[in-house]
Parts: sequence; structure tokens; C-alpha cells
Amino acid sequence: MIMVVRSKAPLRISFGGGGTDVPPYPEEKGGAVLSTTIDKYAYCTLVARQDDSVNVKSLDYDIVAKYNLNGGLQYDGKLDLVKAAIKMMGLKSGFDLFLHSDAPPGSGLGTSSALVVALVGVFKQWLRLPLTDYEVAELAYDIERTEAGIKGGKQDQYAATFGGFNFMEFLGNSTIVNPLRVKAETLNELEYRLMLCYTGTTRLSAGIIDDQIKGYVERNEAVISALDETKQLAFAMKNALLLGHVNEFGSLLHEAWCCKKRFSTKMTDPGIDELYETARASGAIGG
Repeated sequence: MIMVVRSKAPLRISFGGGGTDVPPYPEEKGGAVLSTTIDKYAYCTLVARQDDSVNVKSLDYDIVAKYNLNGGLQYDGKLDLVKAAIKMMGLKSGFDLFLHSDAPPGSGLGTSSALVVALVGVFKQWLRLPLTDYEVAELAYDIERTEAGIKGGKQDQYAATFGGFNFMEFLGNSTIVNPLRVKAETLNELEYRLMLCYTGTTRLSAGIIDDQIKGYVERNEAVISALDETKQLAFAMKNALLLGHVNEFGSLLHEAWCCKKRFSTKMTDPGIDELYETARASGAIGG
């Protein structure tokens, strides 16, 4: 019988604290992020083979690739996250892999991290590895940030692994995920009033993260104060959410966006600014 294993991991929207999970800030000052996962996913299907060949089909990138586990996997900018996962999880037997997601890469929803979590999930099931959620998230982080060398923080891997509404704290090398018990009526109101808007463009976050890290390491006061402020806003947003104060939550969301724009000049562009101001002029509180 052919063995088929499937896995999926949710995408996320981050409300407050994003950026404070990116080293070296959390090691020195501690970070905090408020986020929730949504009903959009990254999917992974594995079909076991009887040889050492690996065939990968990515619908998002329109790529079909073939590798040999004994021939070595070279990073060349194509499916490097898949190669990194294969290397770090020490896979020895071949398989066919089918990958796709509900949102394009670079959409700002943590798509690449969700894909890595889905990969870890499918390999975990296939190999029957006794990994906890924290171990899955850390492994996904190591695959993406250390092995593949993609810069960023930890919030995306933990959000995709744990799912739901979470307040995450990053303290040195440890991470604490606090699931939030948000009242049903608050969630309903939030879902009714939130709008996820596609700007028509995608981007990689590496440039923004480079600017943020550079500003923090060089002790740029504007960047440091923006990071400190966005962390405090994450705590305030959590409290507003738990108290059911949705209007206050929206106002804090606006403050958080104004704050994040101080991280880097690449954070926004004229098109996004126009879209945001149009939404605000039409009654949106923040975003």
C-alpha cells in the first residue's frame, strides 16, 4: 500500500509587537507579539517512495524539481526551505512532495514559515517523531532562520504551530505562548469588523528586517523607541481584547502601524499609504 501523509499549517495576522521577536532585541530586552491565525493555510502532501529520489511540486512557485538524497542538496534559491527541512530532519528514504498555500509568498501572512511548519508536521507524522508543539516550532525556526539563512523572528513559526489567538513572549532563548480566552462575542465583532486586503503586490521582509537590526545594533534612538513602544502596545492590545474593547483595539492598531513605520523606510510605500488613508477616511479605525 502506498503511504500518503498530509499536513497543513495556518497563516497568521499580527496585530502588535511584530519586530520585537527579531534578534538581538528579544535577547536583550524581551519581546512580545499578539497575533491570531486565520482560515488560510499552507498545505503539504507526502507520498512515500521505495527509492532515494525526492520529487517536489510547488504550485506557489510553479516549480517541479527532482533530487537524490545521496547526491547532496545544494541551496540555489529554489525550494531552499524544502532542502533545509530535508537536511535538518535527516531524511534517508525518498518521497514525492506536493506544496501549495492559500496566499502568495510575500503576502505578509507568514506564508513561508507556515510552509516550514507544515513540512515539519508531515515529516513528523511520516517518521512518527514524538515532537511537542514547542519542539516543532523551534525546529521550524532553525530550518528557516539557521539552516536556510532567512532573516526574521520567531513569531511566525510559533503562530503556525500553535494556532488560534496567542500572546507570545520572547525572553532570551525561551518562548512562552499564552493562548487567549477571548469572549465569543468579542471574536464575532472582531471578525465582522476586520478586513484583510490584498494590495496586489508581494514583497520579501528581509530588507525591512535588515534596517531594523542595523538601527537597533547601532543604537538608533528612533528604531529602539519604536521597538519599545510597539512591545508596550502589544500588551495594551491584549488587555483591550480580553476586556472586549474593540474600538480601543482598533485605535491601538493604528498606533502600532504608525510605530512600525519607524522601523524602516521600506515598511510602506505610496500605494499602501493611499490604501490605508482611504480606509481610514471611510471609517476604519486602524490597521
